[in-house]
Amino acid sequence: MIRVAIIEDDPILAGRFADAVNAATGMMVVNKANSVISGSGLVDAGGYDVLLCDLGLPDGDGTTLIAKEAAKGRDTDILVITQFADQQKVLDSIRAGARGYLLKDQRIESCVEAISEIRRGGSPISPVIARRIMEQMVEDRSPTLPPPVSPLSERETEVLQLLARGFSYAECGDILHVSLNTIGFHVKNIYRKLEVNSRAEALFEAGSQGLIARN
Repeated sequence: MIRVAIIEDDPILAGRFADAVNAATGMMVVNKANSVISGSGLVDAGGYDVLLCDLGLPDGDGTTLIAKEAAKGRDTDILVITQFADQQKVLDSIRAGARGYLLKDQRIESCVEAISEIRRGGSPISPVIARRIMEQMVEDRSPTLPPPVSPLSERETEVLQLLARGFSYAECGDILHVSLNTIGFHVKNIYRKLEVNSRAEALFEAGSQGLIARN
């Protein structure tokens, strides 16, 4: 059973997330909070496997709660669900410890799919957010720097480029005409070579090094 905690100040939206999670097989909501203060107590209490966290809370930035959870060192996955697609907020949340980032305008069922993916070791991220990450990295790179030498193979670069466009592992496999297991093998190699643990981090690192192009 995947135990889920939700930090969201909109009671209607929080209820919709909770209903979707509780209706899914093998998942249940175990705790909820609606502010940084109550969220801090929720994080201290623990007892969940996945933390869904909004960034725009009435008494502060949800990024502080993400950082607090990450500092606990628990086997917990952090998934941001927010209305913000601002590059800096995206990067701040990833640096704080978020492993997935979805926008609230996506269908509500996508949060359930994201929870399943993140517990399988994936890093769900909406196409809009992936594009924001790449845009920021392209802006940050100096045009005077020489082309980087990529540690990734040609196939690994193809896989990462597809992930940057928001495709799932299964969709990457279909596009490249390889099995899901093969995609997983390439992703593990990508993470190892870039010294990261999630898709969001891989996109951040690859973009900062100029290893993949913006679409």
